[in-house]
Amino acid sequence: MDLSAIAILTTTIALNAAVGLADLLRARFVLANSAAVDVPPGWLPVLGALKLAGAAGLLMGLFGVRALGVAAAIGLVLFFAGAIAVHVRARAFATGAAPLAFLGLAVASLVVL
Repeated sequence: MDLSAIAILTTTIALNAAVGLADLLRARFVLANSAAVDVPPGWLPVLGALKLAGAAGLLMGLFGVRALGVAAAIGLVLFFAGAIAVHVRARAFATGAAPLAFLGLAVASLVVL
């Protein structure tokens, strides 16, 4: 695996782990964003766990378990495509840049795996 692939994967892993933990801890910005798109606070633990699972799967892919890494990348692509759809449905375009960036990282991770 080349250096650019490692950089993409580690960035995707770190950011998804950070935002997954923020979801679990109900960080203020997470609560504000979820309210903006009408996502109930009760969903945050599940959403955080999914992001953490994606980060863990990508980490396994980085360490050689390619099939698990690919599955995690696909899961994150689907997750963030759904997040963008939720932002569009709620017309919350101001907060839609973050899921778009995360989607880009998930797609890039899938490509490099």
